[in-house]
Amino acid sequence: MRHVPFVVRIFRSLACVPVVLWASTPLHAQDAGALTLEEALELAAQRSQQLLAEDAVAAAARELAVAARQAPDPTLTAGIGNLPINGPDEFSLTRDFMTMRSLSLMRELTRRDKRTTRAARFEREAEAADAGRTLALANLGRNTAMAWLDRYYRERIRAVLVAERDQAALQIEAADLAYRSGLGTQSDAFAARASVAAIEDRIAAAQRDVDVATTQLVRWVGTAADRPLATPPPMDSVPFALADLDSQLAHHPELALMQKQEDVARADVDIARANQRSDWTVEVMYSQRGPAFSDMVSVNVSKPLQWRETNRQGRELAARLALAERARAEREEETRAHLAEARSLFQGWQANRARLGRYASSLIPLVAERTLAATAAYRVSAGTLGAVLDARVGEIDTRLDYVELEMETAALWAEINYLIPAHDATGAEPLP
Repeated sequence: MRHVPFVVRIFRSLACVPVVLWASTPLHAQDAGALTLEEALELAAQRSQQLLAEDAVAAAARELAVAARQAPDPTLTAGIGNLPINGPDEFSLTRDFMTMRSLSLMRELTRRDKRTTRAARFEREAEAADAGRTLALANLGRNTAMAWLDRYYRERIRAVLVAERDQAALQIEAADLAYRSGLGTQSDAFAARASVAAIEDRIAAAQRDVDVATTQLVRWVGTAADRPLATPPPMDSVPFALADLDSQLAHHPELALMQKQEDVARADVDIARANQRSDWTVEVMYSQRGPAFSDMVSVNVSKPLQWRETNRQGRELAARLALAERARAEREEETRAHLAEARSLFQGWQANRARLGRYASSLIPLVAERTLAATAAYRVSAGTLGAVLDARVGEIDTRLDYVELEMETAALWAEINYLIPAHDATGAEPLP
């Protein structure tokens, strides 16, 4: 029985592995300085230049709308008419009775409805810029959340591998002791070392993935990406229900932007229709002659003659109508595409949640029991260390598959959760 302490030592070192692996969540999740997902979203919004650009576009369009409502500026013209260039009155401004120094004021009398229509076009453009800002904010939230979640789960994967490596290191010691005591083979010792080396390589690959994910997060939140991450928020529900997807999708920011762009195209149609009626121009001119002659006043009224209205103004209107129809057709086609995409996201998210439940309820307990059984058999010399290693590799692969499935499900959740801005998703119930 002199081998009992050695066997107990091996068994204890190997039996503690499943518990450690199951609890291998990053310890920094509860750090006071940890970066939460909500804080990351706020930082991303504060740092975004795209939001500032959309605000600038909207402000510019509103300024142009005010300008478009104003009547055209008058035109002031000064000139000299009928100036002699030869003879006794050469270049004289006063001796010839026809010579006049004139000052005129001319103004186009643009109709109020035409000015209003032009201003409305810029207002629609400002609304489109506001919709573009909402879309940029939704994309920003989704991209930031996905980057944050990607790094979180990459660190989870690395933590699982680190815990496995630490426990696998005990296998080397146990295999060496067994070999020296005549209870194991040299190949078992080499197998244990090879197992640790393989895990070290997987840790290096996992660290690379963590570094890449951190770099991606820096893109959105800056230097705050170097902070540890907090626990993610609950991801078992989304802001709206699948049954209401058709109506809720009307609030999708990209579709809202396309609707506003269609409104801009309709405003162009209104402008083209208003341009079918030309405007009058009035000119008043005062002409001063020499002191021996009377001064004169002239009044001129002009209006463009639309000789070929069918081939000019009519075709301009037809072109604007065609562009508006194009905007409508593209919006409806995009609505169908977004509806199919949203349904696919829902279906993938729900299916993954069901798979996670199966992992937690059956797959992971089964592989853990297999590892315990292989360890127990090895303890009483009824099994081999190779069987223990195989069982443990199967268990760690299953646990990594679980974390990777969690990461995929979290990405789907982020896609759905930021599909529609929270302030637009009204009256929706979370999915069961």
